Amino acid sequence: MTNPEIHVEELKKDPEFLANIARLEVECKEEESIAKGYQLLDAQLIIEAAEDDINEIFTFIVNTAFDRLAEKLTRSKMFNMQNTEDLATARAIYEHAIQRYSEKDQKGAKEIFLILNYTIDHAELKDAMMLHAAVVMAGIGFDDFIEQHVDVSKVDESDPLAFFIQTFTQSKEEMFHTFEKEIVLAKNEIRIFSDSQQEL
Repeated sequence: MTNPEIHVEELKKDPEFLANIARLEVECKEEESIAKGYQLLDAQLIIEAAEDDINEIFTFIVNTAFDRLAEKLTRSKMFNMQNTEDLATARAIYEHAIQRYSEKDQKGAKEIFLILNYTIDHAELKDAMMLHAAVVMAGIGFDDFIEQHVDVSKVDESDPLAFFIQTFTQSKEEMFHTFEKEIVLAKNEIRIFSDSQQEL
């Protein structure tokens, strides 16, 4: 069993690790790769990089993700969760929605959750995004959502989709029943959005 403790000071001086960071910085910008952006972010967080450097990567990830979302919507394409880059892009958009939700921007969070429901090509995740939107529409705050409706004990950390909340304290069917009124409204919003997209 290896020691899980990471020696930060050693890594800061490790030429191979630093070269890897430099390579990722170049590649993620040249390739506009959000997946590599996340790898770079993880590496920068490990060595406790300057806040400006970390913020720059965050900005790159979010801006690139929303550019890609706009492109998907324009071309009527969906995010394929088997594709590393699509998965990283959907994750960035989802994390931005969660941030909006935690900052009490219910309208912004709801809209992004609904767009994710519309653009993700994955049945379980689509349902999870619908439930996120319904919970927001029911007026439940972020902290109450996490404390009362999310079951973190069921999260499989080895699952590449573990970044998305999909495990709830009730079964999915029970959740859909609990928030039935909100889900009807949410589906109507998606239908209107879908119709407007098709008219473009």
